[in-house]
Amino acid sequence: MIKVFGVTKKYPARLAVDDVSFEVARGEIVGFLGPNGAGKTTTMRMLTGYLPMTSGRIEVAGYDICEDPQEVRRRIGYLPESCPLYPEMRVDEYLRFRAELKGVRLSARKAKINEVKEQCGLTDVGSRIIGQLSKGYRQRVGLADSLVHDPDLLILDEPTVGLDPYQIRQVRELIQQLAKRHTILLSTHILPEVEAICERILIINEGKIVASDTEANLHRRLHACAMIEMEIQAGKVVAMAAINTMEGLDVRTATELDDGWLRLEIEADSSDMRVELFNLAVTEGWPLRELSEQEYSLEDTFVQITRNPGAMQ
Repeated sequence: MIKVFGVTKKYPARLAVDDVSFEVARGEIVGFLGPNGAGKTTTMRMLTGYLPMTSGRIEVAGYDICEDPQEVRRRIGYLPESCPLYPEMRVDEYLRFRAELKGVRLSARKAKINEVKEQCGLTDVGSRIIGQLSKGYRQRVGLADSLVHDPDLLILDEPTVGLDPYQIRQVRELIQQLAKRHTILLSTHILPEVEAICERILIINEGKIVASDTEANLHRRLHACAMIEMEIQAGKVVAMAAINTMEGLDVRTATELDDGWLRLEIEADSSDMRVELFNLAVTEGWPLRELSEQEYSLEDTFVQITRNPGAMQ
């Protein structure tokens, strides 16, 4: 659906995007992540044709964005971070206007508008003035606008920014429903959204793509060793010495807790080595109240990749 070949965007004072290449297959839901200023929004604007490239090539649904810009736009629905609506217009009026601009046939226009209103939960607010709607509903209007011409690809830039937790959940559920019919490229700073929705993750940092894989594979590649957390009743020096003599185990931290227990963080060649640690505790007579593998979140992985450019090499 999307093919990006060596795309670069230069401004007079800085290089915003540096020789970026990636692909998004038809039907995929891909999270596009990066710190502020990493080149995320610039890349998305180039994908939609709103911003010209300095060099490189972009194809959407087989059409070159420079040679066939109108064909590319017909196949893209774009929801920018700051959705530009006309606040003085009513919802129905605005969607009719946008459908006409996007070339939706007059005979199909009413049915299509009703369809996207139902998809986006706008059926009861069609006669309302957009400027009088809550931010959550205005975001829904923007999403309905991006869907009204039935695009193959949805590009969503921070679709839940500024929404309350309930509104975020509603929009997230809506995106999951839309994913059944559309390819989706989603940019957001709310990483649980990516964990809940996306099948694959692209990470851009300082204008370059630094990671492209599933969340599980990124964790696996970045955290080759397992980290085991263990709480026992034992002397700190004795416990560390006993564990460190075992092959494939290395105590990273040992903290004596206020209630008399000892908390250990142990790097292990495999999470299966919890069995050996359990057997050691039994043999040594150490009371044991925790023995678990540390779970890595997408936030942990994202921070490590963006702070250490060579982490994925």
